[in-house]
Amino acid sequence: MIDQAALGTVSELWRYPASSLAGERLDAISVGLKTVDGDRLFGLVDASDGEIARPDREARWHKVPLIRTRLSEDRQLEVAVPGGGWLSAPDPRSDRAVSAFLGFEASIRPFGVENAAPDYAGPRTEARYAKAPIHMLTTASLARLKALHPEGTPDPRRFRPNIVVEMDPVEGAFPETEWIGRKLAVGDLLLTVSEPCRRCGFTIIAQDGFDTDPGILRNLVRHNAHNLGVYCTVDRPARIEIGVPMRFV
Repeated sequence: MIDQAALGTVSELWRYPASSLAGERLDAISVGLKTVDGDRLFGLVDASDGEIARPDREARWHKVPLIRTRLSEDRQLEVAVPGGGWLSAPDPRSDRAVSAFLGFEASIRPFGVENAAPDYAGPRTEARYAKAPIHMLTTASLARLKALHPEGTPDPRRFRPNIVVEMDPVEGAFPETEWIGRKLAVGDLLLTVSEPCRRCGFTIIAQDGFDTDPGILRNLVRHNAHNLGVYCTVDRPARIEIGVPMRFV
């Protein structure tokens, strides 16, 4: 049975065709049992040794989130470095553009095939997506972070959610962190909130429109046990669009 009162409505939908690179904001996404359609199909590696990009840990990767990504209608990855046009990837031309932007030889490669890049953060991250394919974040939690860190910019892009839900602020709380174990209906999509999303150094890195800000992570560590947003498993797959309501089940 679904509670009739809506908690909020979906205001942003994202997928990330290539791990660590900028996400693609969409009007609708298709959510399966294991993943968002088109999510994290590719990875970026150091061409010399195949090491996966780790912006959260190494300064040489800090510019990676400035590289835009999108999937064409035929599911071809396209990337664009700042100041450049869209290029097909994987492809030598896009690899050259990305390498010139980063200042060392890098390559975009598909996941799940021979000689492909390992998944972001290795086997642990792969297991994370197997058990919790959806990352949800509410504007109420972003408002709470802003209240704690008024000079900061808690832009959703710092946190790479799939679903952002617009909801009224809850004084003194990061509300979805308290929903662990509850079921949510997001339009026709049925989810179970499985665990809080523990944040890493990626959240402090500058992106287009906001600067590097260690205070973002510092306040989450201090006030919400390192967490912001939640991971969800999928009970009933569905296609969802901007504006659909979210309710407790």
